[in-house]
Order: sequence, then C-alpha cells, then structure tokens
Amino acid sequence: MSEETKEMSFLGHLEELRWHLVRSAVVIFILAIVLFVFKEEIYNNFIIAHTHSDFVTYRFFCQVFSGIGIESSFCNIQIPNKLQALSLTQQLMSSLWVSMVLAVIIAFPYLLWEMWRFIAPGLHKTERKKSRGFLFIASFLFFIGVLFSYYVIMPMSVSFFYGYQISDSIINNFTLDSYISLFTNTMLGISLVFELPVVIYFLSKLGLVTPDFLRKYRKHSLVLVLILSAIITPPDVASQIIVSIPILILYEIGIYISGFVQKRQLKNAK
Repeated sequence: MSEETKEMSFLGHLEELRWHLVRSAVVIFILAIVLFVFKEEIYNNFIIAHTHSDFVTYRFFCQVFSGIGIESSFCNIQIPNKLQALSLTQQLMSSLWVSMVLAVIIAFPYLLWEMWRFIAPGLHKTERKKSRGFLFIASFLFFIGVLFSYYVIMPMSVSFFYGYQISDSIINNFTLDSYISLFTNTMLGISLVFELPVVIYFLSKLGLVTPDFLRKYRKHSLVLVLILSAIITPPDVASQIIVSIPILILYEIGIYISGFVQKRQLKNAK
C-alpha cells in the first residue's frame, strides 16, 4: 500500500469515489444510447419475444411434456402479441427505461470492476490477488440469473397471466407499462438473487454467518425461498418449484463457501 493511499484524506476518498461513479454513469449512458438506437430490433427480438407462441421455451416445454406423455398448454399456447400504450409518452418513456435497465445489466461486470478499483487500494497485496476472482464469479452468477429469468421465469409468467381468466366476459389485453414492469423487475430481481453465494461469502468473512448457522436455519430458509418464489413467479406450484430449486442449490453452495471461509480464518489464526 502506497504512502499516498495511506495519507489520502476523507475528501480525497470522496473525490476518488466520485470519479468511479462518473465513469460508471458514462458507460451506462453510452450503452443506453446504443440500445435506444436499436430499440425496434431489441423490442421485437428480445423484450416482447415472450409474447410469440413459437418462443424457444414454449417449444422446449412442449417437447419435454409430450415426450413423457403429458398434455401441456405450452403446445397450443395462444398469446396475442399486441400491447397497449395508454398515454402519448408511454412508448418513448418505456424505450428509455428499458435501454437504461439493459445498459446496467450489460455493464454489470464493469460496474463491479469500478467498485473493486475503489476498494482495492485499501487491501493488502494478497487480498487483492484473491479478490480478483470475485469479479468473474459475481458476474457469472449475475448473468446466469439473467438467462434463468429470461428463458424460464418470464415465459412462465407471461403464459400464466395471459392464460388466466376469471370470466369469459373479461378479456386479457395488457398494457405496455405492466409488461415492461414485469420484465425489468424479473430480470433484475432474479439476477440479484443469484448473487446469494457472494453475499454469504462476505457475511462469513465479517463473521456475521457461519456454516453451522446456515445449516441450523436450513428449514427456515426453505420456507423463505418458497415465499420468495411465490412473490416472483405466477401463483402455481410448478413455477414455484422451478424457481426454488436453483435458489436452494445456491444456498447449499453458500454453506460450503461459508465453511471454506471459516476453515481459512481458523488456519490463519493459528
């Protein structure tokens, strides 16, 4: 650690943080502009792709269920791929918002890198070397969450809500705003949930959780996972189970990570 870093004042740290935030904001802004330019292609081929009955997930589930002899609604799914914009500015504001959200998702590794650059000078040399893997692992988990939410959660949600009907007198004719809200909340929410092992790692480093604690409250965590799954998925058992499985796997991975951290800390203490 350099003398300059050691002697940096509080205002100096704030100035350094400001520039990290500025660079992050510039990258997000540039990406958002590029995405906005190609908004039509992005909407047709990515954002509202779940409203197309030939979406890859619907075809996959149809083949799987048909292969095991179970009749599935995914084989004859009918989703009207028209959404309503109920205000003059809704399409413009929607495209701006989606461009910003997608820019944050794409720039996630860079945002982590900027955060690491701000923290790294305060770490020892060995800690800096070990923490570099954090950037890759956190980004990997985040994008696995993005793929899971896009190819699993969103198709199930869209097919369920379009197919759910209380009465024949009520027509499902959804607004662009409600669809985009579901899309962005699902993408960001699931992606952040997939960061659970990283969160457990840092909590274990701080001594706030231990593997014994995580094992003791495994049953409680199962209940919380089911509640979380019920919130972020359609209200049917199959969807909740599909979402619960990867979260529980991540929790078990977190127990292993916490045990690894504890062993390293005990070894270093000797």
